[in-house]
Amino acid sequence: MNLSYSQEYQDFREEVRAFLEENWTDADRASAPEVDLQTVRGAMGGGIRKDARATEFRKKAIERGYMYRGIPKKYGGGEQPPDPLKATIIAEEFRRAKAPFEIMGQGPSMLAPTLVEKGTEEQRQKYVEPTLLGHILWCQGYSEPGAGSDLASLRTSAVLDGDHWVINGQKIWTSNAQEADMMFALIRTEPDKPQHEGITYFLIDMKTPGIDVRPLRQMTGEADFNEVFFDNARVPVDSIVGNRGEGWQVSRSTLKHERALIGNASLARRTFDGLVAMAQVIEVRGEPMIKDPVIRDRIAAVEADLLAAEYNGYRLLTLGAKNQDAGLAGMVPKLHSTNLVYKVTKLAMDILSDRGLCAPGEPSAPDMGGFSTAYMWYWGMALGGGAPNIQRNIIGERGLGLPRDVRK
Repeated sequence: MNLSYSQEYQDFREEVRAFLEENWTDADRASAPEVDLQTVRGAMGGGIRKDARATEFRKKAIERGYMYRGIPKKYGGGEQPPDPLKATIIAEEFRRAKAPFEIMGQGPSMLAPTLVEKGTEEQRQKYVEPTLLGHILWCQGYSEPGAGSDLASLRTSAVLDGDHWVINGQKIWTSNAQEADMMFALIRTEPDKPQHEGITYFLIDMKTPGIDVRPLRQMTGEADFNEVFFDNARVPVDSIVGNRGEGWQVSRSTLKHERALIGNASLARRTFDGLVAMAQVIEVRGEPMIKDPVIRDRIAAVEADLLAAEYNGYRLLTLGAKNQDAGLAGMVPKLHSTNLVYKVTKLAMDILSDRGLCAPGEPSAPDMGGFSTAYMWYWGMALGGGAPNIQRNIIGERGLGLPRDVRK
């Protein structure tokens, strides 16, 4: 395996580095946190700050083709041919400069590519670019009280009435619903058809009368998850993606992007880099924790797992660029990466020791409690896109050909 870069890619790295030096100042870098909690929350659909400075920077980076490389320019993307090495260099240099990168979240990472693949031209023009820049915030209306892992059993319904759909039902564990502008949701439109065939994929304005959002308080002290109730909410007839009753096929595209989002090792890498920086400054008995042999050994073990995830990501990028099926290798990242984030944040909490008891946001908390929040957020991230045991079943049944669980 040759992991060195050719002169072409070394020149590209210098190009990216020059762009960052020109467009992201020392003052900008100094204000960036060691742990990008926006990335942690964004990976689970949490709110994104509408930061004018970051938006200005992202527009320049998109124009240069450094962000959203798979999205066509006419929809606000960078539109570049697949190149795993260039994508890796961009991510490395943006991380080194503490510069804003692609917004991670349900809108940019999941809905936007779904609309590029499955949406109408009008939907692409209307929603994709504002979503990539964080101007439109989205939430995902999938889970219901009786339909979580068995999503196809959902019961929220939509009935066509003239030029509107009338929606009734309930969604739950809806990340970011209380501040979202829009929701993409799976709604049952053909109750008499088999489970997977009677579902339609909707785009819903959250200001629609008849929508009631009720926050669910979580152990972080925040209320990022919500219940959403629909009481005769009327949405326009053209609010669907794909054909009526074919929402399950559309949702497979979204779920693919969701697992790629959560399985992307960049989240673990950013958190790990913050962990190492913290271990260099937090002291025990007058010495930085990074010098403790036990801590150093644990950091090395975690980084070995992280590098394995990153190199498997390179492998998947290469296969994707060649239009080759990743097979079993493509089923592993979501499960592995969520376990990896747990290891990183658990180690951070062990390094913090009693400092980790400070509530997030307290001035005396290291990094304002960012690691404590990231540790608690892990549990939601592990469940998003399919719980770990669901992922193990997918790997066992579809990847390894093992027999399915006994169904009662």
